[in-house]
Amino acid sequence: MENAETINDLPKIDLHRHLEGSLRISTLTELVQVEGLDLPTDEDSLRKLVQVSPDDPKTSTNFLSKFKFLRDFYRSPEIIQRIVRETILDAADDNVRYMELHFTPFALAQARDFPLAEVVEWVIESAMRTADQAGVGIGLIAGFNRHESIQLAEQVVQIAIDRKGEGIVGLGLSGNEVDFSAEPFVDLFHAAREAGLNITIHAGEWTGAETVRHAIDKIRADRIGHGIQIVENPEVVALARERRTVFEVCLSSNLQSGVVTRMEDHPLPAMIQAGLQVTLNTDDPGVSNIRLSDEFRIAMDSLGLSTTTLSALTLVAAQAAFLEPSQKKKLELSLQEQLFS
Repeated sequence: MENAETINDLPKIDLHRHLEGSLRISTLTELVQVEGLDLPTDEDSLRKLVQVSPDDPKTSTNFLSKFKFLRDFYRSPEIIQRIVRETILDAADDNVRYMELHFTPFALAQARDFPLAEVVEWVIESAMRTADQAGVGIGLIAGFNRHESIQLAEQVVQIAIDRKGEGIVGLGLSGNEVDFSAEPFVDLFHAAREAGLNITIHAGEWTGAETVRHAIDKIRADRIGHGIQIVENPEVVALARERRTVFEVCLSSNLQSGVVTRMEDHPLPAMIQAGLQVTLNTDDPGVSNIRLSDEFRIAMDSLGLSTTTLSALTLVAAQAAFLEPSQKKKLELSLQEQLFS
């Protein structure tokens, strides 16, 4: 397990990977030239704008600034579908067996003012085709940001409900949790749940445990994106443990965005010790310049997690996947055989 090749060969699940943060730097460099974008045409200079480097300040402002440039690239259906295809192929190359890909229709539509429903159609079509070809399980989580309007959120929710069962498995909320509450969207998420969609909410990343409490108690989220600040409050830890809420933890992005100051201080081991349901994920592998294998390696080298613990987290991810019960059981049994045989 300790050598890189063995880690790469481990079967993995990624429940928290953002499409808009997964672009290949080589593809971006090509698109700058083909589309005539007002951005650097050499890879190294472009990388400084769209990828976090070790010398960058470790702040949420710097981390989120990368997406400002990335939004300029979604200029045609072909480009959007290519990005979806390459994201899934990159995951397959890292031995990810099942992935839930978060995407924000408005972010993909903005550069050319595409209709949101058409953007979702392009994502679904490319994802389903590529996943089938690559032999990777895929679920799509449509989402919107906390700072966006209720009217925009209503559109995304309705489209997700309409396409449920055609690739869309859940609904998500992302964005600036410091300045914007999730409260305005509570009723929308309840309607989505009633329509059969699963719910995952970014919370407790840049704010304290109370945003996690709100996501669990008021929104009734199945899963929490990040949520690592929950360890501040034993009451919220107990609530999450009682509800068996699942946490989508992403190590590198937490360090790069300043959520933790040192990787060795990351609360992942404390979350596991507290009996919380925890998974390990990439978040934005293109922005962070990592793969899921790298996150596994960091968990071992910096946090002292064992092979057995990492395998257990993978099984938690299988159990937490937004799949039908029969599909979930099949995935879980397959992983058990490979991880513990």
